[in-house]
Amino acid sequence: MHHPRHHPRHPHPARLGLLQISLAGVLWGTGGLAVQVVREATPMSVLVVSAYRMLIAAAVLGLAVVALRRLGSVADLLRTQPRRAVLVGASTAVYQALYFGAVVQVGVSVATVVSLGLAPVLLTVGESVRARRTPSPSRLLVLAAAVGGLLLVSLGAGGDTGPNPLLGVLAAVGSGSAYALTTVLGRPLAQGHAPLALTTVTTSVGAVVLLPLALLSGLAGSPVVTADPVAVATLAYLGLVTMALAYGLLYAGLRTTSGSAAVIATLLEPATAAVVAAAFLDERIGLAGIAGTALILVAVAGLGKEPSVPPA
Repeated sequence: MHHPRHHPRHPHPARLGLLQISLAGVLWGTGGLAVQVVREATPMSVLVVSAYRMLIAAAVLGLAVVALRRLGSVADLLRTQPRRAVLVGASTAVYQALYFGAVVQVGVSVATVVSLGLAPVLLTVGESVRARRTPSPSRLLVLAAAVGGLLLVSLGAGGDTGPNPLLGVLAAVGSGSAYALTTVLGRPLAQGHAPLALTTVTTSVGAVVLLPLALLSGLAGSPVVTADPVAVATLAYLGLVTMALAYGLLYAGLRTTSGSAAVIATLLEPATAAVVAAAFLDERIGLAGIAGTALILVAVAGLGKEPSVPPA
């Protein structure tokens, strides 16, 4: 008598995508500490650091494309979707630059809540309008838990309000909107092109966009080069891990995850940043930060129970 063989169960594609995006959020969450390490070693502006981050990532990804003989996939992306790929790369650079500007003008807490909290709300509304139906109660609950957790984490982080709150909030709104746009435009690309090709093209475009801003920072007095080994090593970490690897994971995950679910999952970034700051910088996370981190984890776990997402 023939007995059917039991095959090991593979992770559900949507859950695997959610796991990849969650890991990207965790890696991004280590970026704040890395930027601080660089700035303690040399007083570079955050725009210069961001430009180096993208330039290093673009260079390494370009080498990987050549080494793995994937130039054809890059050429295919540029031939079939050049405008969308350039828009995704440019909007990635824009939301990062606006976020850093918001932090300077209104402080970390408000900038984080507005920019990262706005994106999942915009995407959830946009997806509901396109589908012509209201979000499910479970999705609304997940969204409320995620944004509430983000607010608590930011309150736990504390921090002073910056010198120009109105300008800072406007910059944060622009950052959150650009972040949502990046996800909306990037998801169809991620479903039709290899993550390596997509990450290489968009990161290269982002580096080109940030380079003039970095040079302007240099003219304003920020150092643009350094020989400090700690700064150089940390810049390499920022480029390799928090940019090349993290965005590769994001685009891989977007193949099976909706845009709104993706940006909710990446709220693990501020939660991770709070934990990292408590562990390495002796910053108190507080009860609000602990509760917020727990709420974000619950929200991400709730996303994992949602049904599979159809292609865009």
